[in-house]
Amino acid sequence: MQDNNQRPVALMNQNLLFGLVLLSAVGHASWNALLKTTSDRLVLMVAIRIVGLLYGAIVLWAVGAPSIGSLSWMIAAAVAMWIYQALLVQAYHIGDLSFVYPLSRGLAPVLLTAIAFFLLNETISVLQLLGVISISLGIVTLALLGRGSSGALVYAMLIGASIAAYSFLSGAGVRLSENVLGFSAALEIASGVGILGYTTVARGRSFVPSLLAIWPTGIGAGILSSVGYLTFLVAAVHLPIGPVSAVRECSALFGVLIGIFIMNEPFGLARAFAAVLMTLGIMVLAVL
Repeated sequence: MQDNNQRPVALMNQNLLFGLVLLSAVGHASWNALLKTTSDRLVLMVAIRIVGLLYGAIVLWAVGAPSIGSLSWMIAAAVAMWIYQALLVQAYHIGDLSFVYPLSRGLAPVLLTAIAFFLLNETISVLQLLGVISISLGIVTLALLGRGSSGALVYAMLIGASIAAYSFLSGAGVRLSENVLGFSAALEIASGVGILGYTTVARGRSFVPSLLAIWPTGIGAGILSSVGYLTFLVAAVHLPIGPVSAVRECSALFGVLIGIFIMNEPFGLARAFAAVLMTLGIMVLAVL
């Protein structure tokens, strides 16, 4: 009888986690749109990561460090994040948001589900796999209609691989950390130190005036980024990484909507069809 009472609670908690991850996807698309439209993308990325660094320092002081066994995973995830951030800044110089963003986010769930299945021995049901595939096909369809350059295509593929890498590494590490908040905080600090160090070496003090000029935007984008990724880590502790990542990558849908209605990008009808594919995938994941 106790098991029967616990099942509705477990289902509610699972759906709540998926809902929070989907909400964080809206935030993720929003800060990527800000990154695309800003005049100095590297400086905005620095502002975003400084917010994460400050958040990480406060939380780490409050809750303590994650377990020693998770630190190697955290460091590897931070390196993958550095690569992702550098690629993202460069990609938006040559490619449209509606091409680079959905394609890179769409590749990640497929890669991540394969990694989780073969390396983490996670059990993925047929329906979950179909949900992941449906979402990914929708996102890839959106990307193909973007008609980007070959350079933008290469960047998008590399970004997708880096997303899969840091999602897998951080998802595996947080399960060993015994401290989700501590792991998230340490990862934010490592990520922030990396991009801030690179920018300091590349530009010296010359980036500081630009940083001060966009600071309000940077604070908002940084909060969206940090809270969104913390949501992913919490969900990854309790749910299979592949489906969680797939729902998070539906940020591509919101990115396309931003592109159509705010940035006045074309191909709305065809992209609506792709959105249906993603929505069906979300529904499959949500009812499991």
